[in-house]
Amino acid sequence: MEPKTILLTGATDGIGLETARMLAADGHTLLLHGRNPAKLEAVEKVLAALPGAGQIHWYVADLSRLANVETMARAVSEAHDRLDVLINNAGVFTSPETLTPDGLDIRFAVNTIAPYSLTRRLLPLMNATGRVVNLSSAAQASLAPKALHGPSRLGDGAVYAQSKLALTMWSRHMALSLGDDGPSVIAVNPRSYLGSKMVKEAYGREGADLGIGADILCRAALSEEFADASGTYFDNDVGRFASPHPDALDAQKCREVVREIEAILSGISHR
Repeated sequence: MEPKTILLTGATDGIGLETARMLAADGHTLLLHGRNPAKLEAVEKVLAALPGAGQIHWYVADLSRLANVETMARAVSEAHDRLDVLINNAGVFTSPETLTPDGLDIRFAVNTIAPYSLTRRLLPLMNATGRVVNLSSAAQASLAPKALHGPSRLGDGAVYAQSKLALTMWSRHMALSLGDDGPSVIAVNPRSYLGSKMVKEAYGREGADLGIGADILCRAALSEEFADASGTYFDNDVGRFASPHPDALDAQKCREVVREIEAILSGISHR
């Protein structure tokens, strides 16, 4: 396979780090995102030492601060004239501070709105052969689109499930909107209860092999089985394409979610 240029968010631990290892070993040019520059530098050294590793670049951004997303997208665009794959992997389940500086719940900011903004800003670098892979979840729960605007009184699990459904909804909407003119947009549940830090903190359990999740993300990003999968949802709990939550198949509800995301981004940009 010809080496690709791949941007991976949340690359310093968990599924993201394991995915980065797999991709680096195949010689792809990796653009790694994280919040901690020391961690990113350490990951770069580990990956660069792998046999056959390609170029590695990294970008620091706190995705809970949406201005950081814009800054990172601009930096990527200035440094690269092409992006083959974007893997929106970064996510938050729980946090000591649930309210972001923009007044959003951190789960909606990081899990839903930031990846939407990053994807939209990087679309000019991607063509019809490109792919956007969004890390969804088996946890998906209905939400009122207006809930995206502010803090939630719901528990961690409920807000997380809403944020992942909203991600899945905008994924399908974007895929249908782009059609054949843009990259494929695919939502993936990598497998429930994998052994990530998030799972350990949220559920107090070790979880399954992270390689299971990394493998499906790499397949979604590069393999022929996903070549015509734009707008679909892959459920790795059952190992196949499946139906997401019914709301993600409702075009009107998906439009409403995207409308609210756009309103949030517009309001922040005009502050």
